[in-house]
Amino acid sequence: MPFSVYVTGLTMGLSLIVAIGAQNSFVLRQGLRNEHVFAVCLTCALSDAVLILAGVVGLRQATAMLPLLEPAMRYGGAAFLIWYGARSLLSALRSSEALAVGASGGASLSASLVTCAALTWLNPHVYLDTVLLIGSIASQFPGQELVFAAGAMTASFLFFFGLGYGARWLRPLFANPRSWRILDGIVAATMWAIAFKLLRGS
Repeated sequence: MPFSVYVTGLTMGLSLIVAIGAQNSFVLRQGLRNEHVFAVCLTCALSDAVLILAGVVGLRQATAMLPLLEPAMRYGGAAFLIWYGARSLLSALRSSEALAVGASGGASLSASLVTCAALTWLNPHVYLDTVLLIGSIASQFPGQELVFAAGAMTASFLFFFGLGYGARWLRPLFANPRSWRILDGIVAATMWAIAFKLLRGS
């Protein structure tokens, strides 16, 4: 069903993007400071959309020429998800860090966008998550890869704009290390569930 594929893409996108990192920390800081929030969120979401589309379309063409690429990507993606879930679970059990929000002066729009672009495009995990991982999972839905991609893109827009504009209410919550531990636990469970589906795939 197209809607279930869309929801799978949405869930996968959210699971990959919610983990605390440099990019999310930057978006949260911009939201807390109310500085160029729309531009920063749009830059992050559009960047993800471009990378997701490249992964889905490019991988589909590549697997047509190299049949062994699809199973290699599928098992490789599952292995990564298992590792990612284990790392998230370890963080949930042992981490005591909270998200520190700086209080320095404001930056210009151009400086903010340059920083945002660097955190997005210079991060090797972005390519692993969006181009390779999402692309390989999308290949499990023949004929509906773009529906899956649309779900993953929606997740990026929802998350970044929700984080940017909801930051003022989230600050007390994510100043508490326990909040990140709970979130990491949810991410771990989701990653392992998706890995299991990949390994069961034909």
